[in-house]
Amino acid sequence: MARRCAITGKGVQTGNNVSHANNRTRRRFLPNLQETSLQSEVLGVPVRLRLSVNGLRTIEHNGGLDAFLLGTSDAKLTADALKIKRRLKKAKASKEAAAA
Repeated sequence: MARRCAITGKGVQTGNNVSHANNRTRRRFLPNLQETSLQSEVLGVPVRLRLSVNGLRTIEHNGGLDAFLLGTSDAKLTADALKIKRRLKKAKASKEAAAA
């Protein structure tokens, strides 16, 4: 499984450990990824995503998963987020058709 956030796209970065003697060895900076379940109001089911904590804060700041995905352009979303966004649009359209 890739070490990449499904919302922000944050991934692994590389750099150096630098010792007191100024010796440099390569190292990896891993993103703070968490496996989370977010409740989708339109779908009515929890959606499991692997998010960075920064991505989780972004979702909460924008009013939840549904509001964030529907308000964000497709170019800024990852493939996993686009799949969920398509499911949301389809479910929302079917609910509106049933109500009308």
